[in-house]
Amino acid sequence: MAGADADDDALLVLTALLLTPARFPSVLGDDYVAACGALSLEPYEEGYGLVLGQDGDGARWTVVVEDVSLVAVAIAAWDCGMEHDLSPDDRSVVCALPGWPLAVAVAAPGVPAPHDPETDGAGPAPLAPPDTESWGAAQRRLGADEIAARWTLWREQIDDAEFVQPPGRESAEGAGGGEPLGGDAGDGGPEGQGTGVRKPGGASGTDGGARGDAENGGGRAVPSTTAADGVGGTEPAAAATGQHPGVRRALSEALAYTKNPPPPGRIRSVFASADARTLRVDGPGWSMVARTDDIALILLDEEPGQVLPVGRGPALPSLLEALDALAPHPA
Repeated sequence: MAGADADDDALLVLTALLLTPARFPSVLGDDYVAACGALSLEPYEEGYGLVLGQDGDGARWTVVVEDVSLVAVAIAAWDCGMEHDLSPDDRSVVCALPGWPLAVAVAAPGVPAPHDPETDGAGPAPLAPPDTESWGAAQRRLGADEIAARWTLWREQIDDAEFVQPPGRESAEGAGGGEPLGGDAGDGGPEGQGTGVRKPGGASGTDGGARGDAENGGGRAVPSTTAADGVGGTEPAAAATGQHPGVRRALSEALAYTKNPPPPGRIRSVFASADARTLRVDGPGWSMVARTDDIALILLDEEPGQVLPVGRGPALPSLLEALDALAPHPA
């Protein structure tokens, strides 16, 4: 593949990402249009491929290509642990951007350590992953990605009894008293490659793992959680009075999506099992991860590192089904 720098050095490919309405790096925005805007790209329906690599001087570059299928095949091969050479044709290159939007755990052999290229102030500022020591929209979205990628691990740490109210008590208790999802803040909880949360089993990432996990890197959604009650009434917005107001807001806005569809990419759906899908839904200040056959987990900008579970109740199943119906289901 032609290099991204002025000397046309070959780009040594490390990993790749898809930038499409159905799948894009959440670090870039709440939806596909916003993600394209972050890279100054037109939000074409066909989407793009993002190839992350180093030039001969070791400089980091993100090369945007039009050949989405070629990039998708490479990602699928890497996810299966297979070797696959990704060499997009020069004619498919849209642009080359300095830096990487996400941290990459591997580096090209035989070249200097990864660093931002010298641009002398010309062109866009180098892309950079978000600071994992702070909390904001990017970290919140990346934390949700981490949970979606490892749903079973996170789900096992939530006791369904938290959603059951004893007879005689109000149907909705105030939030609080939940067990930590990954130990206390000192433990940091489950940790993933490049995320600040431990990877399942404590295994460190390999070359192939780094490629497959790159889209989910960078978040800090871990430490403790507050037990939120199940959705009650006929609409998620009618949830218990004691439920976190941010959770009520997120559920209400998610419900509004079913009446007025949001921009492409706000709702994403991937295969989970023969009878279920995993949903990723985002909105201003919130992210939701849910299984259509199970509960939902919500992260909020105003609650750093907190993961707030929402029980199924009578309304959540229909909400999740309606959201899934709006999400693209690529073949």
